[in-house]
Amino acid sequence: MSFADERDGERRRKSSEQTDSDPLKPTTQKKKRHPVPEVGQALRSAYQRTLDESIPPEMLDLLGKLG
Repeated sequence: MSFADERDGERRRKSSEQTDSDPLKPTTQKKKRHPVPEVGQALRSAYQRTLDESIPPEMLDLLGKLG
């Protein structure tokens, strides 16, 4: 076993000790957030505008040189 392996084992022991140290302590759970429809609509709108953009002539020229 190398020195790094020994340190890794110590970390594992310490982390398991920390989680098991107080089983009666109440756990804090994050509240579920309700989706905000405005955010989803804004993202869909931005995505659609991106799809609708035309390809600049310079890009088409570069793509033509590759093919």
